[in-house]
Amino acid sequence: MSLGINTLIKLLKDAAKVFGTAGYDIEVVEQHHRLKVDAPSGTALALADSVNEALGNEYEYVYDRSERREQRPDKEIGISAVRGGTIVGVHDVIFAGTDEVITFNHTAYSKSVFAKGAIEAGKFLAGKAAGMYDMADVIAAK
Repeated sequence: MSLGINTLIKLLKDAAKVFGTAGYDIEVVEQHHRLKVDAPSGTALALADSVNEALGNEYEYVYDRSERREQRPDKEIGISAVRGGTIVGVHDVIFAGTDEVITFNHTAYSKSVFAKGAIEAGKFLAGKAAGMYDMADVIAAK
């Protein structure tokens, strides 16, 4: 429900079309508190999915490179998870090219960002006809 993450998803789709088609390597690195049990997080997967979708779903996800002893293939999105302390959520999407790195970052300092997004979604829905809506609709209306 975060406005920031949902706007980031929209931006990543555009960025992927530029950088992915130009041969940049793509990595997603996420950080959460030490009690979080899923890795990677749903948000990290949503970010990777948005990039992969923009690139025709041609990329393979690699979740842990420590067991691999080979060069990185061209059509790969690496996804790494870090767990520690009380980190609410940090997500970096990295496009790494020759002599250039572009990083998109979202940091949630508290869970209140999700409530703010829910309030914006509620405002968006006021007066709307019954139907299926998602946060992309809320972002598009801004």
